[in-house]
Amino acid sequence: MDLDDILGPRPDDPLTALIAQDLDRLSVAELEARVKALEAEIARTRRKIDGAVTHRASADALFRR
Repeated sequence: MDLDDILGPRPDDPLTALIAQDLDRLSVAELEARVKALEAEIARTRRKIDGAVTHRASADALFRR
């Protein structure tokens, strides 16, 4: 069992704070900048996933899993 299952999500989790942020107070320009930043973070996260999958495949091939 994971600690998150027992304790729940961390209250200081940045993703939780991001999702909870009130967007009503932001201008169109600020919202567009936010979308651009989030798209860049999505791309960075996908690159990390691709790297992890490649690393795992290399390890599996090496050890003939």
